[in-house]
Amino acid sequence: MNVLEVDQLKIWDGLTGRLLVPNSSFSVRQGERLAIVGESGSGKSLTCRAIMRLNRAALRQSGRIVLNGVNLSELPEKEMRKRRGKQLCMIMQNGMRAFDPSRPVGAHLHETLAVHYPWSRSEMTDQVKRAMEGVGLKDPLAVMSRYPHELSGGMLQRVMIALAIVLAPDVIIADEPTTALDAISQYEVVEQFVQLRSRLGSSMIFVSHDLGVVKRIADEVLVMKDGEIVERGTTKNIFAAPLHPYTRYLVSSKLALNRHFKQMMGGNGVAEG
Repeated sequence: MNVLEVDQLKIWDGLTGRLLVPNSSFSVRQGERLAIVGESGSGKSLTCRAIMRLNRAALRQSGRIVLNGVNLSELPEKEMRKRRGKQLCMIMQNGMRAFDPSRPVGAHLHETLAVHYPWSRSEMTDQVKRAMEGVGLKDPLAVMSRYPHELSGGMLQRVMIALAIVLAPDVIIADEPTTALDAISQYEVVEQFVQLRSRLGSSMIFVSHDLGVVKRIADEVLVMKDGEIVERGTTKNIFAAPLHPYTRYLVSSKLALNRHFKQMMGGNGVAEG
């Protein structure tokens, strides 16, 4: 069963008329992990923000975005706000931008949960504490008392994942969540995303240009180029037998980078793509 359906999504600049995403249609099944891949400017993030209705005001969009049978495109903003977080949760590329820099992280978490649950402050703290411990954050109460700039990028990503665990949304959208992290933090955060499915059973849209991460996380892959979907298939088929020339280019580039990295590190074989 499809939990999310995007039908004939069109995104354009209302000031210049420039077409950014001409006509995209795809669906996400219950519990599925769909990766959207492509180079910078391919329309990946625009598409995800369009689903959340969070693109900047100058950008216009049309088409149908249906979540559990409800057309989000027709909802007034007040109703849409109720669905952000509880039904649709977005984990952003830069954790620092997701939090108010003038307030401790815990204040943001409590405020978000208060919109969706009739919990007392102590209940919220207890739920967040358990979720933070579950994603490997030590001393959650201390983390909640800190300001965003006092936490590393990897820690902020884990805080956002912990919030998603508490909210238990139908769909989690992760927009390049490992891009700003060092290699060790990337690995740790990716493993948390892998574990999210067993914890929640939520569907996930994972946006990335890192095909190694995509291969680890995704069931299916959707390839975008210049705002258009050029290929979709299972992760296995996309990596083993890509059909579109652009997909073949992306996959071959990934293999070449892996070979170069392994040679630099003293290896003599071909790393898995």
